[in-house]
Amino acid sequence: MPLYELTAHELHEKLKAREITAVELTQSVHDRIDAVEEQIKGYITLTKETAFEQAEAADAGFQRGDEMPPLAGIPIAIKDVICTKGVLTTCGSKILGNFVSPYDATVMTKLHQQGVVMIGKTNMDEFAMGSSTENSGFHITRNPWNLETIPGGSSGGSAAVIAADEAICSLGSDTGGSIRQPAALCGVVGMRPTYGRVSRFGLVAFASSLDQIGPLSKDVTDCALMLNAICGHHPMDSTSVNLPVPDFTKSMINDVEGIKIGIPKEYFTEGMDAEVEASVQDAIGVLQTQGATVEEISLPHTEYAIATYYIIAPAEASANLARYDGVRYGFRADDAEDLIDMYRKTRSQGFGEEVKRRIMLGTYALSSGYYDAYYLKAQKVRTLIKLDFDNAFQKVDVVVTPTSPTPAFKIGERTADPLQMYLSDVLNTPSSLAGLPGISIPCGLTESGLPIGLQILAAPFEEEKILRIAYTFEQNTDHHQRKPNL
Repeated sequence: MPLYELTAHELHEKLKAREITAVELTQSVHDRIDAVEEQIKGYITLTKETAFEQAEAADAGFQRGDEMPPLAGIPIAIKDVICTKGVLTTCGSKILGNFVSPYDATVMTKLHQQGVVMIGKTNMDEFAMGSSTENSGFHITRNPWNLETIPGGSSGGSAAVIAADEAICSLGSDTGGSIRQPAALCGVVGMRPTYGRVSRFGLVAFASSLDQIGPLSKDVTDCALMLNAICGHHPMDSTSVNLPVPDFTKSMINDVEGIKIGIPKEYFTEGMDAEVEASVQDAIGVLQTQGATVEEISLPHTEYAIATYYIIAPAEASANLARYDGVRYGFRADDAEDLIDMYRKTRSQGFGEEVKRRIMLGTYALSSGYYDAYYLKAQKVRTLIKLDFDNAFQKVDVVVTPTSPTPAFKIGERTADPLQMYLSDVLNTPSSLAGLPGISIPCGLTESGLPIGLQILAAPFEEEKILRIAYTFEQNTDHHQRKPNL
């Protein structure tokens, strides 16, 4: 089996035993990129020189017999919304097409302490606004399982490069489902930690009360290793929570005896793909045979989640994206007559259609006379959605649902209908609004060979419970071992 197909924990054992070197591993991943990246287009920037320097540094540590962290020498891809010192950080937008970050995000500092190898920065929907990676300012990323379909979004590049074996693990960000939905559509593992569990310092903001960084990986153990590396408080981020970080790998227990699973009736609605529903019901059956019990629950305010999300997120985006004015950094229109003209031309030429749409939606929702009618009301509904989950978790340990109502759709199929595109996140936005942790794991394939994802949600800071259930499912099925035929 080629090195690029292995998981991080398998590779760590080989590196530790000196069976392979980090340089050989990095070369293997780059050979894979050379072979398939032209089809996938998962990356915006490759950092080849840096990667080999980091691999050599890891090898030196292994040769000295140092106690090396579990991710040392492991090739990792980073979503291009996370600041990386000295490397382009474009957010998939032309307005930041020339922006080289002067500092590292907290998660990057933590990964460097682990001794990882940074392969490059992955493609994404511009400023993380989208569900298909068709809104990138640079190119469309394709799903490795079927090159005519989308990989999901906005972390589509981060999911696609894992599915295509162009990286061993990757980082994404999840505002309303942007890690879990692409993980489901690309047949990989993707986790959104509890809001505040991972520092957002150095994550370029879309919607500050929703954004959260998380890992995408080939299996649940790698997901736990990545969480160990990136979680924790940081004083530069007032929203990061000062709680001890458990060793998430201790949750790798093949046992769900006595676990109560809640199945929300509102999540199995009309419009759900029949094959998705069947695969998810089968997956729930697997957990039952392993000793879990199942109970139908109600999350009554679910139907308002998409409307609530598409008021709150654009409102916060409207405020956050005001900083891209062509004055301090990034793109600037050069044919302006005066300052106001420069602002107008810079923003209209620099931002893509979807970003402009959301800025206008958000500005309208925050404008005088509409603030109470829209933004304030949305925040009240957000509280009701959170209370639904609070009530549910008094009865059950976790909530299990499909991750996406459909498998990957064809490129271009929904671009003319923004509302259809927004509905792609219908099963992810409620938990995002409530700040909950959630994982998507592969649970089947459609007849046409497209992946289906199972979503597991838990109460805040109960990632360990989610990982244990996900690991048990994985140990008793083989869905995570399936690979696209590129």
